[in-house]
Amino acid sequence: MSEAARIDGKAFAEALRARIGAAAAAFLQAAARKPGLAVVLVGEDAASQVYVGAKAKACEEAGIASFEHRLPATTSAAELLTLVERLNRDPEVDGILVQLPLPQGLDEQAVIAAIDPDKDVDGFHVINAGRLAVGQEGFVPCTPLGCLMLLQDRIGDLSGLEAVVIGRSNIVGKPMAQLLTDANATVTIAHSRTKNLPEVVRRADIVVAAVGRPEMVRGDWIKPGATVIDVGINRLPPEEGKAKGRLVGDVAYAEALEVAGAITPVPGGVGPMTIAVLLRNTLVAAHRHAGLDAPEGI
Repeated sequence: MSEAARIDGKAFAEALRARIGAAAAAFLQAAARKPGLAVVLVGEDAASQVYVGAKAKACEEAGIASFEHRLPATTSAAELLTLVERLNRDPEVDGILVQLPLPQGLDEQAVIAAIDPDKDVDGFHVINAGRLAVGQEGFVPCTPLGCLMLLQDRIGDLSGLEAVVIGRSNIVGKPMAQLLTDANATVTIAHSRTKNLPEVVRRADIVVAAVGRPEMVRGDWIKPGATVIDVGINRLPPEEGKAKGRLVGDVAYAEALEVAGAITPVPGGVGPMTIAVLLRNTLVAAHRHAGLDAPEGI
């Protein structure tokens, strides 16, 4: 059997961002303002600072206004909720993203619940989760929506295909399963309590791995010809003489490459899609707030 095709999430995300940029320019002409994304960062978490910087750069490149609010780790719950309420009322702000994790002592669920669901471009609000569950229009978490885009670009119609989602988080696993169900796939959610997990995965035409365990899914778990989406990003301990360990996914890539029909690499697979879909959600929110139809093709 020939080696699996590499699903290039970086190239797909770049093309999506180009379409978003064109649509944002058209929105500026129609609404006399740019779409606006407010990002709130509390504390000094190093990884979060990198993500926020990347989001600001991506907004600028796409023609989306970025409003950054960097708050000290000592910020109280009342202060943070006051800022969120102000952003809810701000007509220049179409999307609100509170960067997680929050410092200890701040209730993440309470903060997410305070965001206007129509500005919740992360798709984490319980109202948006409910909208997804019952098939209403709302915002879907960025990573699973990006995974669905990659799958549909690779496979086309997912109807009747058997899909296994490994992981049941509210951010990836559960919404991913719902999106696949809505696309008419037959879906199993597998997790740490699943019995005979390799056998369950081996049935699947589509495997989405989102468990955060490096290279847990082995090549002999994969059905020949299956499409594998690896959401995991894990850093291994450094090898002797090297400062940093390799980045790997939740799937043993080299092994799966010999069996699968197509697979996302780590890095360069799912990762670039997350920010691209965040921009897409912000653009859709801007159109809804302005009473305009969202552009096609995004």
